[in-house]
Amino acid sequence: MTASKTAAFYTLGCKLNFSETSTIARQLVKGGYRKVDFEEYADVYVVNTCSVTDHADKKCRDIVRRALRKNPAAFVTVIGCYAQLKPKEIAAIPGVDLVLGANEKFNILSHLSTLDKQADAGVHACEVKDVKEFVPAFSAGDRTRTFLKVQDGCDYFCAFCTIPLARGFSRSETIANTLKSVNEAAATGVKEIVLTGVNLGDFGKANGESFFDLMKELEKVESIQRFRISSIEPNLLTDEIIAFVANSTKFVPHFHIPLQSGSGKILKLMRRRYQRELYLAKVQAIRTLMPNCCIGVDVIVGFPGETEEDFQETYNFLNELPISYLHVFTYSERENTTAVRLPDVVPSAERQQRNKMLTILSEKKKRAFYESQIGSKFPVLFEQENDGGNMFGFTSNYVKVKTPFNPSNVNTISEVTLNEIDFDGTVLINNSM
Repeated sequence: MTASKTAAFYTLGCKLNFSETSTIARQLVKGGYRKVDFEEYADVYVVNTCSVTDHADKKCRDIVRRALRKNPAAFVTVIGCYAQLKPKEIAAIPGVDLVLGANEKFNILSHLSTLDKQADAGVHACEVKDVKEFVPAFSAGDRTRTFLKVQDGCDYFCAFCTIPLARGFSRSETIANTLKSVNEAAATGVKEIVLTGVNLGDFGKANGESFFDLMKELEKVESIQRFRISSIEPNLLTDEIIAFVANSTKFVPHFHIPLQSGSGKILKLMRRRYQRELYLAKVQAIRTLMPNCCIGVDVIVGFPGETEEDFQETYNFLNELPISYLHVFTYSERENTTAVRLPDVVPSAERQQRNKMLTILSEKKKRAFYESQIGSKFPVLFEQENDGGNMFGFTSNYVKVKTPFNPSNVNTISEVTLNEIDFDGTVLINNSM
């Protein structure tokens, strides 16, 4: 292998996928490839897919076509959740040469001994029940913070979700080995680590450890200035975790907590493991200990059986909750889930209308949260991005700020005062840094 071979990468989906793509890219670079931007000519294009987003097949086809427009002779490899769920379907996409399931994606280098395009795509995807290995991963080189994968898979089997079918059962490394990954990520120079996983709060149970145990050890890591929890289920967000973050010098005041519905009836149909009363208690506990904490919420609209009254119940619940923003998902049917067999399907137009209503609510919530922070001082981690002479960063409590670009501020954490909200929704800060 010579360094003249180039590889480009495209990631669909979650932070977990980004961490895995970055790790796979480093494997290829170590194996002799040179990484290039996806919009450039490359010998190999790797597409990391997602099964959560709508129209996975269409998106995959579009990205494969984009790659082949750059290099019609390119060797195209598709990995990720969609590749595990529908390997034969992906293999049938014109131009795809290799499909790797959950067990094989981290062995990609061994499958690239030849880049000769064949008439039929090679498919390597085992049964998901055989996916048992945990492979650590983290993103690097693109950001001033890194997404560190500390957990994979899920045992919950919610009615709408295919992730257990795509990623297997819940698993993670030991705390000791996770700390090795933390130190490896820290060696790249990042200041912040975002802890990611499919069901993060499930960390460590096979080893007799817990996510809280991990947090206590991470608090001692001197090479990283701050840790952020990407997402955690409300039933796994314990009072001790909330109290720990409130008193931590490392963990930032930001929680992203999936709700999915504010209707008790719909939560039961979804096979979620809590009711909204528990969710409310968690939010109230956070607000009591951390008044300036940023709280994000996942919510799904248009789930089968969701009447107008059920949706209104969700809307009212979210409207009254002291939260900071929403991630709104429109329910879409997924094969091999229990939800596809449920009656009372919500019409597509109604689903879209409900999504629009909650998206507007999210914008109002975010604006109100930002306004409540104006005049306060927060530490901001500044990023590399230079957009029209401006640079951006995030406060510890996840307020996006901007200021005139100064290369000396990149990847530094500075205490700033939040001045006012600009026309684009970001917050302007003073320049006395």
